Amino acid sequence: MLIILDRDGVLNEDSDAFVKSVDEWIPLTGSAEAVARLCKAGHTVTVATNQSGLARGYFTLADLEAMHAKMTALAEQQGGSFAHIAFCPHGPDDGCDCRKPLPGLIRQAEEALGIPAEGAWMVGDSIRDLEAGLAAGCQVALVRTGKGRSSEAKLAQTPELENAPVFDDLAAFTDWLLSSQH
Repeated sequence: MLIILDRDGVLNEDSDAFVKSVDEWIPLTGSAEAVARLCKAGHTVTVATNQSGLARGYFTLADLEAMHAKMTALAEQQGGSFAHIAFCPHGPDDGCDCRKPLPGLIRQAEEALGIPAEGAWMVGDSIRDLEAGLAAGCQVALVRTGKGRSSEAKLAQTPELENAPVFDDLAAFTDWLLSSQH
């Protein structure tokens, strides 16, 4: 099964000031291990992340690539991998089709991997992550890390999301998913 993860707030600590460098990219406890567990269970793990800091000039593409290399290396050290990393480099007013809550990043992953997102899981820490997942036909889950705690209160205000499962973090989602598959 395809598992699509938001990055900031799901795999690493989020920052209102943006994660701008490899040094600021700090993994959340248990996230790399969770990715590895998902991979070892036969899931295909991808990342779909808005990175408007590129458009805003807060960091360069080389900085982003270094952050993703660190993220990938940490997952690989645990025996996991990312089949694809899709990112939106645009700002909120650029009119692109890839910035979440639009499903463009998920469509990019589908195309790159040849795997449909219909029925896949989109795991995020914000309402826009879940809305992108719904728009692509995914099942959605919220984690309380990153912006998740503040997003959790908004679930009840969004009828199509009010029954979305909520987990403390990616490791808890992984525990639930893997235990429900047996």
